[in-house]
Amino acid sequence: MPRKLPDIPPEVARAFVVDMRAFFAENNGSSHKADEIAARQAWALSQYLGPQEKPIRIQDVKQMFLRLRDEF
Repeated sequence: MPRKLPDIPPEVARAFVVDMRAFFAENNGSSHKADEIAARQAWALSQYLGPQEKPIRIQDVKQMFLRLRDEF
């Protein structure tokens, strides 16, 4: 079952969308730069997790990006 992300501040959410667009501009998410973008968002989102929650992996962020691709 996918985990629910916690509420995050609007500026963090906007940065997520900006990074998501940059991610897809980088060779369909297969480049080193795309990995850096996903890592940056994994770190940013992990700042809002509770102590009992599993850390967000880079692969988790990539999956979020893919699922949200057509929404923005």
